[in-house]
Amino acid sequence: MESRFLVIGAGLAGASAAAFLAEHGSVTILEAEDQPGYHTTGRSAASYIDTYGHAAVCSSTRASRDFFWNPPPGFAEHPLVRPRAELEIAQPGQTAALAAMLETHGAALRPVDRDEILRLCPILKPGIDWSGAINEATADIDVDALLQGFLRLVKARGARLVTGARVTGLQRIGASYVIATPMGEYRADTVVNAAGAWAGEVGRLAGLGDLGLTPLRRTALKIEPATKDGIGDWPFVIDVEETFYFRPDGGGLMLSPADETPSEPCDCQPDELDVAIAVDHFEQATTETVRRVAHRWAGLRTFAPDRIPVVGPDPREPRFLWLAGQGGYGIQTAPSLAMATAALATTGDVHEALKAQGVTAADLGPARLI
Repeated sequence: MESRFLVIGAGLAGASAAAFLAEHGSVTILEAEDQPGYHTTGRSAASYIDTYGHAAVCSSTRASRDFFWNPPPGFAEHPLVRPRAELEIAQPGQTAALAAMLETHGAALRPVDRDEILRLCPILKPGIDWSGAINEATADIDVDALLQGFLRLVKARGARLVTGARVTGLQRIGASYVIATPMGEYRADTVVNAAGAWAGEVGRLAGLGDLGLTPLRRTALKIEPATKDGIGDWPFVIDVEETFYFRPDGGGLMLSPADETPSEPCDCQPDELDVAIAVDHFEQATTETVRRVAHRWAGLRTFAPDRIPVVGPDPREPRFLWLAGQGGYGIQTAPSLAMATAALATTGDVHEALKAQGVTAADLGPARLI
């Protein structure tokens, strides 16, 4: 069971990287669960917001835009994105935070006043002197269509997906890596660590440490608001200091308290306190009263210490590549970071789409964390 590239993890990061790597040689993907995308990929708010995160993250998001709006022929049966504006809201005590955001992102954000905010989202309390900013270049992402599209590409390009194959051992023997799993032993010239919340564990198995990668729990819930008129056209609404957010979702609203609770890698579940905090923030900002939570869930968002994704070869083991630490930006940066992974594995430099946005290999590479 030998291949040129072996990708650990079949969530969106691993599946997308494997699809591009398969253009350069044989690929095996090892997935610990019985199905791809079970953990963070399947629990994401899945939005394209190119003003969210560190400058390198925003640039990586913009480098992915063309893929989302113009995917390869046959990649998906319908568009991957649905335009939805992102509305940053600020109460009177948050004007400094809003001013800093507007200064950082310049022309990408348009200031909006209280009247426009209430027109855009009529459930926000009219008694609050709102101010804010809107990004009209944002969108919802169909994350399942995106994942399934990459999995089809993986299959069409001859890559092999093995599920139920949690990595239990990983060592370099001669010119190859030998990877042990319950499904058998695998060998590869190059390993890509796209294991999500388990990426630190995989790094330790390889003798390279975890680079400070930390999984953080994020809680979400769905409610059915009393006011639904025009709900499908409401923006993604986020507090300017990211203490909570909500957006339309399947005729209801998805809420989150934007929590970041450190966690061990696991099949995480929502904490009732975080659910209550989300409801309280939402009720304090809107005219709605939440009488029932229809659904609740949680996922792990894994961050590097500087909150920039870790992509590229480890300088101590150049044929061990990291594709980890995507935090809350993994869906919207998936195409560009996958192309970067394939380019770094084959040419040693990032893909042209990232270069065009000013992102370098050093910006993303693990050397900065060693």
